[in-house]
Amino acid sequence: MITTLNSSLVGTRLKPYETTITMRQTTNHAAAIEDGNPRYFDDTKEHGLVSHPMFPVAVTWPVLSRLDHFIESDNFPTQVLLTQVHYSEHLILHRLVRPNDALTIKGELKALIPHRAGTHAVIALEALDKGGDPVFTEYIGAMLRGVDCGKQGITGSIPVIPESNKTGDIPVWTSNVHINHLMPFLYDGCTDIEFPIHTSVQFARDVGLPGIILQGTATLGLAVRDIVDRQTDKDPSRVTRIACNFSGMVIPGTDIRIICTDQVTHQHHTDIFFTVLNSENKKAIRNGYVQIKRSHHG
Repeated sequence: MITTLNSSLVGTRLKPYETTITMRQTTNHAAAIEDGNPRYFDDTKEHGLVSHPMFPVAVTWPVLSRLDHFIESDNFPTQVLLTQVHYSEHLILHRLVRPNDALTIKGELKALIPHRAGTHAVIALEALDKGGDPVFTEYIGAMLRGVDCGKQGITGSIPVIPESNKTGDIPVWTSNVHINHLMPFLYDGCTDIEFPIHTSVQFARDVGLPGIILQGTATLGLAVRDIVDRQTDKDPSRVTRIACNFSGMVIPGTDIRIICTDQVTHQHHTDIFFTVLNSENKKAIRNGYVQIKRSHHG
């Protein structure tokens, strides 16, 4: 097993991927995280349907789940991908994806960052519409366990999550959410984000987990759902950035607690900071961040 990644691999590009989004995909994704916002479902609305702000993770999954097929390099040691776990997420939303969008996804390995557990590898995936305009950019980080990239690595041009300056522990608001036993299966089936640790008890136990766990992007989607409901007057189009680190497991049949730890208002946007605690009071999501642009109405 190769345990070293050469920093010269940063800049490696991915083959482009083309897809056309259907209404079934966008509505199913929102339904999977029990988000009943009419903007995702009511196609009689004047401006038409939009997708949930977290929908891009379903758009890029066909690329990320087959990176060995999309990497444009004969020298990339694809076997290191077997060690990866989803570690970080940073979505920049130029606009929400809509049904019938014809998208081209272009990707590039942006960073190899040393970490005590191995290497934090960041891939940037940019979605362009048929006019060539950007729709979203996803910076997805994988922790490659036991893989070395040297002491320095290459950090590349990746966005940084703003930091909250709040010193107190009193939350802005909290939300308790029950995770139904069926949610991992519904999320798997409705998003096509498929990985057996979320649906096979046997596979999960074989890799050292107590049982199946909820998809990290589902947990993040639930947090974004509550932030949209509470902070945007239920207008998801105001969400322009979503970021976090995944740091703990969520077990189906238990409760999570979404905690808005701070909000900072700027001239044109508001920064929302949050964490998600699992049933053991451990952080399933840390460094949670959502940027909300100012409403046109005030």
